[in-house]
Amino acid sequence: MVTAGIVLAGGKGTRMQSDIPKQYMELDGKPLLFYSLHAFEESSVDSVVLVTAEGGEEYCRKELVERYGFQKVTAIITGGAERYLSVWNGLQDLENQSVEKRPDYVLIHDGARPLVTPELINRLLSETQNYGACVAGMPVKDTIQMTDEHGVITLTPKRESLWIAQTPQAFEFSMVYDAYRQLMAEPEIQVTDDAMVVGLYHEVNIQMVRGSYSNLKITTPDDLVLAEALLKKH
Repeated sequence: MVTAGIVLAGGKGTRMQSDIPKQYMELDGKPLLFYSLHAFEESSVDSVVLVTAEGGEEYCRKELVERYGFQKVTAIITGGAERYLSVWNGLQDLENQSVEKRPDYVLIHDGARPLVTPELINRLLSETQNYGACVAGMPVKDTIQMTDEHGVITLTPKRESLWIAQTPQAFEFSMVYDAYRQLMAEPEIQVTDDAMVVGLYHEVNIQMVRGSYSNLKITTPDDLVLAEALLKKH
């Protein structure tokens, strides 16, 4: 069995109020992106494709892969203008591998989630062999309200059935590759994550796998402060 990861690091991080892309901002003395790559390096995944913003390839090669000796990063490629385009670039890179290196299963992870662990990555891989498609996530803690365009509450869903979707999201490679291939022919469709893409084009039960509340996505300066506190705690 061959496994691979796609780590996305192409975001601009406009809400971080900084000229430095958030994936290169420091978290406890290391670039934010270091932590995701380190988790994949310590996991059972065979290889990693790192997808960066345009112009970020050289920085990632020298300041991350070579500096920290990440042996599993086999490709550093440029992403697209949107997340789904970056995922598609990563999938195409894996599809173009030789037959013996083309993965059976792939995990797709946002590099802006630095506190992912090797244990979660390995658990997702194991569950994906059973289900074909898995998403890391956590039950919501708060009551969620749905509103109309005027802000009037229209529905209060039962909290017991609501989860916060995270990454990594793991799939049989042929399934997710085919789903994204079809999506590329329908650019008008708006998607928010990989499970949504797979669900659009394949009749598959996508399994939610318990992740961690610590596996937060760095979006604002406050998130960076929280992540540093969690990193030191653990």
